[in-house]
Amino acid sequence: MSRVKGGFTTHRRHKKVLKMARGYRGSRSVRFRTAREQVTHSLRYATKHRKLKKRDFRRLWIQRINAAVREHGLSYSRFIYGLKVAEINLDRKVLADMAVRDPGGFASVVESVKAHL
Repeated sequence: MSRVKGGFTTHRRHKKVLKMARGYRGSRSVRFRTAREQVTHSLRYATKHRKLKKRDFRRLWIQRINAAVREHGLSYSRFIYGLKVAEINLDRKVLADMAVRDPGGFASVVESVKAHL
């Protein structure tokens, strides 16, 4: 049998890794070995931070709701409890968006919560 050189396959694999490493600084975007290490780390970080992003956004929504509710003389925990009592099924993402973009609508939600407390 004749000998097969892996030039085509190797070149394609290297191109794939270097394409993912575009935008990295220094040799991490040019040299295959360092680029492969950095891409591996980056993919690991991307997986980890996709999970952390959900946590960060939830914290942001809670802070926004808390700030908006305190303007109406209520605390965040009392407001969330009031939502449960009033059977208003709005999640924190929607409430935070209302607090920022539609203060009038948010005020009406707060008033209905206050009525049930």
